[in-house]
Amino acid sequence: MPQPAPAVARKIAAAIATEIGAQPAQVQAAVDLLDEGATVPFIARYRKEVTGGLDDTQLRTLETRLAYLREMEERRAAILSSIEEQGKLTDALRAEIEAADSKARLEDLYLPYKPKRRTRAQIAREAGLEPLADGLLADPTRVPEEFAAGFVAADKGVADAKAALEGARAILIERWGEDAALLGELRDWLAREGLIRSKVVDGKQAAGEKYRDYFDHAEPLAKIPSHRMLALLRGRREEILQLDLDPGADAEAGHHYAEARIALHAGIQDRGRAADAWLRNAVRLAWRAKIHMHLLLDLFNQAREKAESEAIAVFGDNLKDLLLAAPAGPKAVLGLDPGLRTGVKVAVVDATGKLVATDTIYPHEPRRQWDQSLASLKKLCVAHGVQLIAIGNGTASRETDKLAGDLLKLVPELKAQKIVVSEAGASVYSASELAAKEFPTLDVSLRGAVSIARRLQDPLAELVKIDPKSIGVGQYQHDVDQYQLARRLDAVVEDCVNAVGVDVNTASSALLARVSGLSATVAENIVAYRDQHGPFPSRKALLKVPRLGDKTFEQCAGFLRIMDGEQPLDASAVHPEAYPVVERILAAGGKSVKQIIGDTVFLRSLKAAQFTDERFGEPTVRDILKELEKPGRDPRPEFKAAQFADGVEDIKDLRPGMVLEGVVSNVAAFGAFVDIGVHQDGLVHISALSDRYVKDPREVVKAGDIVKVKVLEVDVARKRIALTRRLDDPIGEARPDARRDDRPARRDGQAPRGVRPAPPQAQPAKAPFNSAMADALRGLKR
Repeated sequence: MPQPAPAVARKIAAAIATEIGAQPAQVQAAVDLLDEGATVPFIARYRKEVTGGLDDTQLRTLETRLAYLREMEERRAAILSSIEEQGKLTDALRAEIEAADSKARLEDLYLPYKPKRRTRAQIAREAGLEPLADGLLADPTRVPEEFAAGFVAADKGVADAKAALEGARAILIERWGEDAALLGELRDWLAREGLIRSKVVDGKQAAGEKYRDYFDHAEPLAKIPSHRMLALLRGRREEILQLDLDPGADAEAGHHYAEARIALHAGIQDRGRAADAWLRNAVRLAWRAKIHMHLLLDLFNQAREKAESEAIAVFGDNLKDLLLAAPAGPKAVLGLDPGLRTGVKVAVVDATGKLVATDTIYPHEPRRQWDQSLASLKKLCVAHGVQLIAIGNGTASRETDKLAGDLLKLVPELKAQKIVVSEAGASVYSASELAAKEFPTLDVSLRGAVSIARRLQDPLAELVKIDPKSIGVGQYQHDVDQYQLARRLDAVVEDCVNAVGVDVNTASSALLARVSGLSATVAENIVAYRDQHGPFPSRKALLKVPRLGDKTFEQCAGFLRIMDGEQPLDASAVHPEAYPVVERILAAGGKSVKQIIGDTVFLRSLKAAQFTDERFGEPTVRDILKELEKPGRDPRPEFKAAQFADGVEDIKDLRPGMVLEGVVSNVAAFGAFVDIGVHQDGLVHISALSDRYVKDPREVVKAGDIVKVKVLEVDVARKRIALTRRLDDPIGEARPDARRDDRPARRDGQAPRGVRPAPPQAQPAKAPFNSAMADALRGLKR
């Protein structure tokens, strides 16, 4: 995207600075770095002096808003140019367009000048009927039919007075419907007062059973949660639901209010004069046939965009939690991809993740080769010193978990541990081009077992090989803008990879491609160079890789690690450009690099200000001192695993009141889904996540957390499980206490003048696990 003129750039920087709580100079510095090709992780960590310490969250917001505002400035320029070409750009109109602070406002101002097909109003103007419309508006004492008789012209298509009046009315309706000030006022009012209403399409009750909560539903548009808005829109798209936007709880009173606002804006008053009834009817049609529908589409689009934005944010947050889940570390792992008829696929990877053995066993129906399977697994475990057993959580997972339990009894000397892991996306990886390159001769079915084993060792390194949208931790992921979703998820993956750092001598090309500054091509070149010349002895050696120049090296070097290399600092997050700062620190202490690393007492005795220069200020020096205490520290938590209850392997085994351990598999705006080992995740509604008020479920849980839950309700037929984290909650209640912000909200604003607000309609609380949005999320795991 071309960069805007300096004045426009300053305007954009000032707007973003206000939004993220920074100074315009900080924003402009970050924008300049982004335009030069710097990545957000690089800027956040290694350019703190330049940006005044903007963090990665501020920078991601800045990056998103920069794109939006630049697009808006391009649109503003195009609109000004278009109107100017028409010869209709006045100083006043230019000032209004220059002052517009949103795309909606820009489009409102442009609407009267936007090239369009010939409308009824345009045809009427060409027939000379505008003076008729203006005359009746200016002097309502005129009798419409008599005044219109003077405008009859058969040669212009105006056959009689009735046709003339219809043309004049079309002119007024279009004029009011394109009045930016009026549209803005009515849009704001309808956004505050509007009530979104859904009804089932006749005859679709059975087909739309999962939407039954919305067969006759209404709530304020301003307060509808994102997941509910997306559910309604999906229901409409599937032709199950009809959606409308009522102008308030009392729809007819709201319509009258809107008509009154149009009349006031147009200077129309009903005093019983000859043309007053005609003008009042024109106002009525302007609202009900044009403006209301126009605003309904606008506001539904705004609500959809807002809901999509929130859903994308939920997906990004869940993905971040999953990617930053605790790694088991460099241990030999036996990966089991469960199956019944097709057997259990087996893969053993060594401590470095290298595949060393595969097999397929048939312990379950229909073959039931239990003892033979155990013997095969025991042989593999002993031969390769297996320390962990990773079991996919798909079909036959619990049966295979029992098999692994028997296996551990056969090899107690290995002190191995079994863990059930999410296999979401493993099948996608198995059939991918990347998997084919990695294991060209390995059967596709066995690649999934390899992925399951490796994701236990290092979830981040393995999951980056899978399209984030295939990992299944999203909310209505197929309903949202796919470009925006991909952009957000790519940013999350990039931030996670660079927060952890990458061992350049062991990383796959897929992982390296996510490092700041590295493209897929350069990542492949690194792996190819490593395969040909052996491990990189230093970061500087990376400069020998084809297409990895100085600029790329600047962006990536700090996030790449060289373990046990020529330069100890290469194993840390200290950027090579800052090594001279470390040399000054070494000189001050009279110590070597190896002596200083980990010497907390000495490092904390130093003052950052002692080692600054014109390039590196105190923020960078403080980061260096902190990094030297624990070089290359991993920000991820310590590894631990959930223990599923014995004998609880199917939803039919569940009973209300059971207290179980599980793993949070997904977090939505309305609660969290928990895998308790029965092949069907249960839902902990937001109201049952904690004893305190919870606004956002991620305040208390995140994907991958191990939690204890209590079973409240089980619906075997519909495969729905209601859980609570509040273990003293009485059973049989899907929602222990209805959340205030889940009930239909009262109207907070005052009623329009002359309109009596209807009392808020209380609606029964719906059990969350019986809702369409819960169904949609569960569907992602299938």
